Amino acid sequence: MKKQILTEYEISPYTMAILPEVTDKGVHSIVKEMDREYMVTMKPIDIIDRSCHFFGSSLKGRREATKFIMGITHKAPIVIDPTNYIYFFPTSSPNRQQCSWISHSFVQSIQTTKYDETLLTFSNKEEIVLPISKGSIENQLYRTAQLRTTLSSRISPDFRKSSFMISPHFHHSEVR
Repeated sequence: MKKQILTEYEISPYTMAILPEVTDKGVHSIVKEMDREYMVTMKPIDIIDRSCHFFGSSLKGRREATKFIMGITHKAPIVIDPTNYIYFFPTSSPNRQQCSWISHSFVQSIQTTKYDETLLTFSNKEEIVLPISKGSIENQLYRTAQLRTTLSSRISPDFRKSSFMISPHFHHSEVR
């Protein structure tokens, strides 16, 4: 089956992974969704940044938020869109061309291969092999789960009400 070729792409709730693909024209991306696959003529990191902008931030802003919330600076997981629970983690330094981005929501299982790579199975039973150790993927899954839990609790209506009552951020000044 031939992949549809796109010149731009924004991550959706159906995006499972963004994988680098080195072509004669540079680094492009294979985007895996639940029921389809695309070749996108953008680098994975550019798709991530574009998607962050689409949802009102930037990759730099999302990285800074992860650093502020959790103190993570290296291979930091990011929230693309907290309202739709879209969280991604990089498989290596995002600046490296072999970095893939994986959606936390779709990872069903991981196994070590005989070459010390990781076989990742998505919830739709599709599998990919990543050139990274199982321990490294487990660490990225754990860190992303921490970020999800922290942000989800901050976004919940009960948290917002209780934190405002305890320590309101806005103070009304008197007009004279």
